[in-house]
Amino acid sequence: MPVPPPVLYPPFNIVRLSHVEYRVKDLARSRAFYVDTLGLQVSHEDASSLYLRAMEERGHHSIKLVKSGTSEVGVLGFKLYDEPDLEKAEAFFAGKGLPTEWVENPYMGKTLRTRDPWGVPLEFYVQMDRLAPIHQQYKLYNGVRPLRIDHFNMFSADVDASVAFYNEIGFRTTEYTEDEESGKVWAAWMHRKGGVHDVAFTNGTGPRLHHTAFWVPSALSIIDLLDLMATTGWVDSIERGPGRHGISNAFFLYVRDPDGNRIEIYVSDYQTVDPDLEPIKWDLKDPQRQTLWGAPAPRSWFEEGSEFVGADLSEPELKAQPIIAP
Repeated sequence: MPVPPPVLYPPFNIVRLSHVEYRVKDLARSRAFYVDTLGLQVSHEDASSLYLRAMEERGHHSIKLVKSGTSEVGVLGFKLYDEPDLEKAEAFFAGKGLPTEWVENPYMGKTLRTRDPWGVPLEFYVQMDRLAPIHQQYKLYNGVRPLRIDHFNMFSADVDASVAFYNEIGFRTTEYTEDEESGKVWAAWMHRKGGVHDVAFTNGTGPRLHHTAFWVPSALSIIDLLDLMATTGWVDSIERGPGRHGISNAFFLYVRDPDGNRIEIYVSDYQTVDPDLEPIKWDLKDPQRQTLWGAPAPRSWFEEGSEFVGADLSEPELKAQPIIAP
């Protein structure tokens, strides 16, 4: 079905995506990946958790790693515009019959915890501890030199329904892939902050997190990371790329952390701030939608994802698939 028109005055005002919590089995190994290899900066660490931020981020963290016996995604976080938006968000989710609770998180102000209709754990806040700027402390730039968190991509068993719900809370569709035979949306990219996406949905067993992406200074940063990973014991963690996407036009690389969580390194998409910007439609059978140039995506990229805490999985009704490499 066609993507819905944007809701320009949503029930509450989301500024952008903010942070993700990963539950990891080996905190030291995860630190070696995210800090020593990717180059994220440590905001706080103790025996059970590690809080990280990228170079341009003033908020306390964009990734929280929690030591656990399982590898799962604890929550996806979003920043709201102002305090009244928190109460509006609670009323909206409660009105949908979805669970809501106020939680206390370290380094954050009042925080609403809820779930979307498919069980994805979400939290919304306005205030997070602000840290001193470090974007001009060039001695700290290491690894791929990550600048900021950019987006989440999730597997969804019903992409049309996911798009409808997130559209209702103000996310605007920039690009989408449609299965021409069924007329259903196979994948969609939706934003709040004026890039191509803050969230995206891909047809598949879900809900699962497909990847979290970080924006970097340039394509050369990605090449530098590949050289680093190839010579420091992480070469097998390189999953896909480098290459350029048709959708978003971004230069990309996908790597896997020690728990299998997929991280995209991302640069060079485009501005989407105009509220009347028409979404770009792609045919599912067009191989350049996923890879404008570069090696095609491996099977793992279509089939493997990170499960959310407390969310039950469903198989997608839409069975159409793009061309998948062996």
